[in-house]
Amino acid sequence: MQRDVVLEIVTRTDTGKVRTNNEDSVLANAACGIVVLADGMGGYNAGEVASGMATSMLGKWLENSAAKRELGATLAAALSSTHVALDIGVTETNRAIFSAAQSQAQYAGMGTTLVIGVFQGNQLTVAHIGDSRAYRWRDNELIQITRDHSWLEEKIASGLLTREQAQLSRNKNLVTRAVGIDAHISAEIHDFEVMSDDVYLFCSDGLNDMVSDKEIGMTLNALSANLDLCASQLIQSANDNGGGDNVSVILVKVKEPRPVSVSWWHRLLTCFK
Repeated sequence: MQRDVVLEIVTRTDTGKVRTNNEDSVLANAACGIVVLADGMGGYNAGEVASGMATSMLGKWLENSAAKRELGATLAAALSSTHVALDIGVTETNRAIFSAAQSQAQYAGMGTTLVIGVFQGNQLTVAHIGDSRAYRWRDNELIQITRDHSWLEEKIASGLLTREQAQLSRNKNLVTRAVGIDAHISAEIHDFEVMSDDVYLFCSDGLNDMVSDKEIGMTLNALSANLDLCASQLIQSANDNGGGDNVSVILVKVKEPRPVSVSWWHRLLTCFK
């Protein structure tokens, strides 16, 4: 029988020490197995508008999609349905943000990066656009499971820069893909097998620009048994190291699996509470 996962989810977002407003937005629904994190960009409050539109629209779309999946569907069918839902949801969200940016002068140039996680069965589907990241903590090892859509990452991939050189670059925040900037955009989507006691970290670049992967791993190693404390410490570390940007984190711990037949009815009844 296909089995689903029980999740513990904690979200945190903070303005940081330099910015006057928070252009990040986060959303989580443990019953539906959905997390969404967006890091907005644009003048005045336009970044806040873009990221808020992204999390709200995609959250509702994915919750609806989860509730409509067939009871007892195979994992392969569920994954296929999720990929389609993500493709359509990202397309519609991009269209809405792009349209608002084109039609309203105060929102000109607004956009947002995006990272989404959908948990079902023994799989995690991750969709991302830009440089908001997803990491996996398993067996005392931290692995980044997304690759930034950024100028620096392209240079590293082409061999023109080493990762060590990239850490010293002033071009850390130059993304090559973002929601709402162009009329058409597609997310990069991948599936990953999940295991009990995995911890997944979704974050804006306000975390990883301020806190090294080594330090993130040390924090998870010490505090992952208490996700609330762990999330607060990650935010605090970013601020202690300068807090140069808004910083947001979503931590997801995979608990014991449960029969999918129970889970889908539970989701159907609780997704919209």
